[in-house]
Amino acid sequence: MAEISLRGLTKRFGNVVAVNELTLTFASGELVALLGPSGCGKTTTLRMIAGFETPSHGRVLLGDRDVTEAPPEKRSCGMVFQNYALFPHLTVHQNIAFGLEMQGVRRADIDRMVAEILDKVGLGGLGKRYPRQLSGGQQQRTALARALVINPSVLLLDEPLANLDAKLREEMRFYIRSLQREFHITTLYVTHDQSEALVLADRVAVLMDGVLQQFDAPEIVYRRPRTARVASFIGLTNLIPGRVAARAGDDVVLETSIGRLRARGPEDLGGGMEAVLSIRPENIELGRREAAVAGDGVNRLRGIIRERIFLGSFFDYRVDVGAGTLLRVQGGVHAVHQMADEVTVAFDASSGWTLPGGRG
Repeated sequence: MAEISLRGLTKRFGNVVAVNELTLTFASGELVALLGPSGCGKTTTLRMIAGFETPSHGRVLLGDRDVTEAPPEKRSCGMVFQNYALFPHLTVHQNIAFGLEMQGVRRADIDRMVAEILDKVGLGGLGKRYPRQLSGGQQQRTALARALVINPSVLLLDEPLANLDAKLREEMRFYIRSLQREFHITTLYVTHDQSEALVLADRVAVLMDGVLQQFDAPEIVYRRPRTARVASFIGLTNLIPGRVAARAGDDVVLETSIGRLRARGPEDLGGGMEAVLSIRPENIELGRREAAVAGDGVNRLRGIIRERIFLGSFFDYRVDVGAGTLLRVQGGVHAVHQMADEVTVAFDASSGWTLPGGRG
């Protein structure tokens, strides 16, 4: 295992800057999720680390080795592609053995190492099958085994669960996490799926338009996003624009079109600054209609339920709180609120987070 350091990493394709001055360090043994929408530069970053793309500028270090100019086979990286890239004409055993053969490992040792890794990934006894004879999950495990059997310093995963159905994808998230912990291998996991990143990663790097937006633990990225774009991309949230009226201890008092609201916020947000309040749907409570008086650190608003959707474990509401603002609220399955009900919307100041600027 090895630390990964990216120093000012930049990649241009003609006039398009796919990755712009990316500087990151992943600790040895850490699993980092590189998260962002399609076209943000995450796969390009992964390919530069693996050696399949040459940076326009910047350096790639694996441990204390500068591998920026090194070919892929000299980097000690195991890689799992989105489509698994298994050889269809080779058996599972032969697919996994391929990298060892390229390294010149003795046949007896290859057979032993392949048998061991097959057992570890739960494919014992399937070595003679061909990829077409495997389920999607088994193909994914074969690709993981092929990447791990060469004992790489770094494991690179490019959307490895994208081709699986929802239930199997959820199961494989936990399997990959447990396997990574067992091998204690430094891992970079590229995904556009926010839930995958939050479940799997020790830290999440959010990339947008080739620029790093935030690099923090999953809980911090979710609860304390640095920008409105990150807040809206990571899970569901309500964004309420306004202007900072005052600071009150740890709280920011925000003047908005639906009234004064309080929420936590960074210390550099001062009076008169434009800001936006982010409040997650699960942190909002619905109550029966009552006087919507703010106090004791709780924001209260009057509203009318415009939509009510049953989603199995909860109801998803759209609540009209006036001034053209619809708040998304998630309530339990035993809720009694119906369409067109007049309700009170309440959320604690500590549950909201105030961000500088507008919605963008």
